[in-house]
Order: sequence, then C-alpha cells, then structure tokens
Amino acid sequence: MKSLHKSLKQKVLALLVTGLALPMMAASLQVAESDSELSVEEIISKANKVSYYAGDDGRSDARMMIVDKDGNRQLRQFVILRKDIEDEGDQNFLVVFSRPSDVRGTVFLVNKHVDRDDDRWLYLPGLDLEKRISAGDKRTSFVGSDFFYEDVSGRNPALDSHELMEVTDTAYIVKNTPKDKANVEFAYYIANINKETFLPMTVEYFNDKGEVYRRMDVAEVEEVQGIPTVMKSKISNLESGSVTYMEFRRPVYNIGVPEDVFTSRSLRNPPSEWLEAGQD
Repeated sequence: MKSLHKSLKQKVLALLVTGLALPMMAASLQVAESDSELSVEEIISKANKVSYYAGDDGRSDARMMIVDKDGNRQLRQFVILRKDIEDEGDQNFLVVFSRPSDVRGTVFLVNKHVDRDDDRWLYLPGLDLEKRISAGDKRTSFVGSDFFYEDVSGRNPALDSHELMEVTDTAYIVKNTPKDKANVEFAYYIANINKETFLPMTVEYFNDKGEVYRRMDVAEVEEVQGIPTVMKSKISNLESGSVTYMEFRRPVYNIGVPEDVFTSRSLRNPPSEWLEAGQD
C-alpha cells in the first residue's frame, strides 16, 4: 500500500510540475518567435528600401567597365540622380553619360511606378533620337553592359513570389519566382541578403534547367551619411563569359533635387547644375 501511495504521489507531483512548466515553455516559445526572424515579405521590403530608397533623393558618379570573354574593355562613365515621390513607391531616375566620347550626352530617364509599368526613355545624341524603352525591353542590356535596364531602377518586388529558404548567422537566403514568366528570361533568382544591412550581397539567376546563368556580386559597402551604400559591384554573364564592373564615387543623399529634373526636357538638356556637383 505504501508503495502504491508513493507511486501515486510521484505521478501527481509530475503532473503538477508539467502543468507549471507548459505555460512557461509556451511563453518562452512566444518570446523566441517574436524575437526570431522577420517574415519574407518584411525582409524583401527592407532589402528593396535600402537598395533603392536610401534618403529622399541622391546623386552619385558611376563608372562601368565592361570586359568581354577575350579581355576587351569598354568604359562607361555617368552621373545618376534619383528622387523618391513616395517611400517604397514611385520614384524617378536620370542617368547622364559623359565618357567615352561615343556615348557622351546619352541620357536615360526613368519614371518608376509601383502600380503599372515604368516609363523609360533613352536619348541618343548621335541620332538626336528619343527612344522609349518598352516594358518588354526592361530586361535587355543597358548601354551594352551586363546590367539590364531594370537593374538600374530596381525590380518591383510585387512582380515575384518570395520564399525564405534559409537563415544563416549573417544572411537571409530568399528564392524569388516571377508571377508572370512570359515577361522575363529567368525561371527564378536567389538573393543572399545581409542580415545587418539588408543589402543583397549576391543574386543568382537560374534558367529553366536550374542552372545559374547570371550573377550579381557586391564587392564593397561603405556608410554614407549613416546609410550602408554599395560602392562596388559586378554582374557576370556566365553564358557569354563577359563581366561588367560598377563603381560608385562620392554618393550623397538628401540634396533636394527638384522634380522637374526628371522630365523629358532633361533628355536633350540635362540639368548641368546637378551633374557638375558630382564630377571630378
């Protein structure tokens, strides 16, 4: 009998302990969940914001070096201006080329929209031609480089479905699949997003065979006015063997670029007062 009472007492005690422990464990799990990783939508939103919406506007000198598979090099030097209409919403870009001589005066203008296709124009001074870039051309070569038109102003996150594949100590690994595959050349792309800065440090584009055919790598990041800023990057075309290196110089934010800079008038008459400030 004593043995039976002792056994029952132990079971009751165990139940009491378990009953007390379960709420504590649940509370612990809730805290862990609330303090754990962000949702994939939050990660993508933060990455998009830090990549394309730093400050209210910005300006930077930029140089591209295009290197083909045989080692032949082509230089592109330009100034890029940006102004946000709404945070993580519509914004404008103006890119004005200064070197080499055969592209000097070429101007690329983007009125970016989140609810419809962007408006993009390219002015070619040699032909005195204003060319509208159609939505179907946004993923074609930007002035002969391995960058695409869409790379300059950014891809709308709403165009893709996002899946958080892995979380490491330093990065979020996100798979992005286009909702409309007819308008893009890739099957999906995987971004390695830095957990501290939320800058995508590598992006790999995959074809229908599951092979990487295009890759973006960030080589250098600096803080500018307290904002993590990509200073050097490259895009590699693994099919053609060409690589384009991009380097930004003297980037600045919140300089008060007026909205009228980003109109068709600037295609033939770029705003010299905003461009010269960033020149050597």
